[in-house]
Parts: sequence; structure tokens; C-alpha cells
Amino acid sequence: MIILAGIFDGIDWGAVTDVLLWTSIVLLLAIGLLGTFLPVVPGTTLIWAGILVHYFSFGMEDSKLTWQSIVVITMLYIISIVVDWFSGAIGAKWFGSSKWGIGGAIFGGIVGLFFGLPGLIIGPVLGVFLFEMLFAKKEVKDASNSTVGTVVGGVAGLFARVLIALTMIAWYLTDAFVFN
Repeated sequence: MIILAGIFDGIDWGAVTDVLLWTSIVLLLAIGLLGTFLPVVPGTTLIWAGILVHYFSFGMEDSKLTWQSIVVITMLYIISIVVDWFSGAIGAKWFGSSKWGIGGAIFGGIVGLFFGLPGLIIGPVLGVFLFEMLFAKKEVKDASNSTVGTVVGGVAGLFARVLIALTMIAWYLTDAFVFN
């Protein structure tokens, strides 16, 4: 017991805490950036969480992050959520979908959440197609065009989320380590 006490007396617990905090922050940012490519990982949510961990763990003054940066990063995070929810529906509308098709994209996306990665991909596409056929009474060709629009909107949403995630990280790094 005395040996263990001697070992733990020599440890700099402040340094251990700093290493654990920085490891957590870097992991949240890295996994968050990768998560922008994968629908099952909440990418920008993890990035936002990593930045907040930095801000509140090191103290508002010592973190070197300004409150204005936290507000801007939070707004970017909210925009990423909106883009994530509506990109498929916007793409469907751009390709001539009716209000039924747009509703089907949103409904399919929500239902798809419960079926993991395949549901998140197939849900909005299937929702647009079925709603266009059943409720808007469109022919297969027109319903298919709306479905293509959903896919195009989803891909555009992916690129937008990646751009937003990179902007969040760049803003954080610039504010915390360059300007302050």
C-alpha cells in the first residue's frame, strides 16, 4: 500500500487531466469530421461538443475562445442540422417534385432514422417515390425524376455538411490558437 501511495504521489495530476482533455477534444473533432460523411455519426454535433468541452473545461478566459466565436460556431452547427434535414427535399423540389414528394422525402428521412444507415439513405428516396405515386398521382417517370432530385439534394447536402464542419474546425483553431 505504501508503494502505491509513493507511485501516485509522483504523478502530476494536472498534466494527466490536460492530456485527457486534449485527447477528448481532438477525438471529438476528428470523429466529428469523419462523421459528416457517415449518416449514423452525428458529425457536426461531435465537433460542436469538442469545441464546448475546450471552452468550458479550460475556463472561458484560459480557453482563448471568444464568446462571439462560440455563437458563430453554434449558428454553423444549427445550419448544418437544417441542411441535413432538408437537403433531400430541396433537391426533390428542384427536380420537379410536388409538395407530396417533398413531404415524402421528409417523412422517409424521419422513418429512416429508425433503420440505421440503410434507412437514412433509402428512406427519403423511397418516401419521395411512394408519395409522388400514391398521393400526387404521378407517372413512374415523373416520380423517378423527383427521386433523382432527392439523391442529388442528399449529395449536395453531404458536401455542404463537410464544408460547414471544416469551417467550424477552422474557426475554432483560428480563434483559439492564432488570434488569441
